[in-house]
Amino acid sequence: MFKMRRGWFCLLLFILSFAGCDATRAQETREYQLKAAFLFNFAQFVRWPPGCFAGANAPFCIGILGADPFGNALEETIRGETIESHKLIVVRSARIEDLQNCQMIFVSRSEGDHVGEILSQLGAKPILTVSDADSFARDGGAIDFYLAGGKVRFEINPGAAQRRGLKISSQLLSLGKIVQSGGN
Repeated sequence: MFKMRRGWFCLLLFILSFAGCDATRAQETREYQLKAAFLFNFAQFVRWPPGCFAGANAPFCIGILGADPFGNALEETIRGETIESHKLIVVRSARIEDLQNCQMIFVSRSEGDHVGEILSQLGAKPILTVSDADSFARDGGAIDFYLAGGKVRFEINPGAAQRRGLKISSQLLSLGKIVQSGGN
């Protein structure tokens, strides 16, 4: 009898461990669906300098650097959308060199140890940098996501964006937490 109960108990633990994984995965999926919507909205409330597109018909490129946490959520969010008549596209790469022509780059957490190098390689190019790596905006990125009370929030470093020639609208600034780089 005891062996039978122990067997059922082990089976129950096994099932619950997978249920927990599914719940965690579902929560993470919802988190990145929300972050995908934020990325699209950020693009609508930032002004890029003239000449940052290769031409009038050039797409607005959102780059994903490193491990892609979005799955297809970002493509679903931007499908059929435009920014100032530029069709939105997503480009993924493990190398920053491949994303130099993007208007926005999401730096994945997988690249968190290389933030300084990444931002240095981008120089002063008019690229909106966004991440959910710890302290990204404080380390010189433009916007970073963080979780507070189970909700997705974001910090904005307006100085970092300004150094890249980007103008963030006051509406967007009023919604985020304003931070500065350590050197500001």
